[in-house]
Amino acid sequence: MKTEFDCNNSIIDAYSPKEMACKAETIGVTKANLGFLSSFMLAVLAGAFIAFAACFFTTCITGIPTKLLGPARLVGAIPFSLGLILVVVAGAELFTGNTLIVIATITGKVRWTRLLWNWAVIYVGNFVGSLLIVVLVYYAWQWKMGDMAVGITAYNIAAKKISIPFLPAFYSGILCNTLVCLAVWLCYSARSTTDKILSIILPITAFVVLGFEHSIANMYFIPIGMMLSQTKEFMAATSGLLVADPSIFTVYAFLVNNLVPVTLGNIVGGSVFVGVTYWIIYLRGDGKGPVTNGLINIEKETEIDYATGAALFVKKEIYEKVGLFDEKYYHYYEDVDLII
Repeated sequence: MKTEFDCNNSIIDAYSPKEMACKAETIGVTKANLGFLSSFMLAVLAGAFIAFAACFFTTCITGIPTKLLGPARLVGAIPFSLGLILVVVAGAELFTGNTLIVIATITGKVRWTRLLWNWAVIYVGNFVGSLLIVVLVYYAWQWKMGDMAVGITAYNIAAKKISIPFLPAFYSGILCNTLVCLAVWLCYSARSTTDKILSIILPITAFVVLGFEHSIANMYFIPIGMMLSQTKEFMAATSGLLVADPSIFTVYAFLVNNLVPVTLGNIVGGSVFVGVTYWIIYLRGDGKGPVTNGLINIEKETEIDYATGAALFVKKEIYEKVGLFDEKYYHYYEDVDLII
């Protein structure tokens, strides 16, 4: 198909910010309408991917003197980018990135109840995936590397995170997910896997180096510290090397003192600081009314593979029915990356 867009833009150039906003809206609709099992399984994968990245980070910074704070965090931050790279390229559903679905909600394409349902399913799935890797890492004795040096690093990271007061944790969560969602937003400009990887690295590196709080990453960082605090062999061998008493590790402290404020901050950072901001700039006034029941209710008129979220074929008239059709950006809806 030859469109106005095709004539004015090179197929190798990045999508423009306006086009990225339209793509974000479309992806939000698709994410919100994935079935429960697909959403949950993709969320478990995302939790595992971020946990792998957190374990990678912990190991990379082990052995670097604490006085070299900036260089140490930079050394760990680049490997930590692996987490979002796996989410975007391999395909998974990450709660912090899904805060951008608010764009499709504001434009009327997804109902608020559907948005909250998606967030709940993805959040729980991320938690399950993270805890799965925590258990596997613990029983694999990965923390014993370097005469338990990796375990000491993991414990001290967890202790520092669980000791952050509520408001600083909240504000740190805002700043963190602003950068994470900007990384996702930059991926909407990409035309290749290389573009996506390069788009991710610097924003993720920035939030890690700056020490901001990511709720899903903390689902690995703090539980692994909690498990080590209950390990007699570890505690006996590392006396005097730990920054806090093991008594600080309680389920209440983890959930209420850290996860709640960080999660709330992540929601504000992603949905308001990024999602609402770009909606105001590029999409305000473009809404065409809500979709029935918050779903793309097109039954057999289109082929949608809900197992992967991939749109296999959608006719122009179907997009018009659900209020997604735009002649200028129609090519998006023919082969848009729906899992990002």
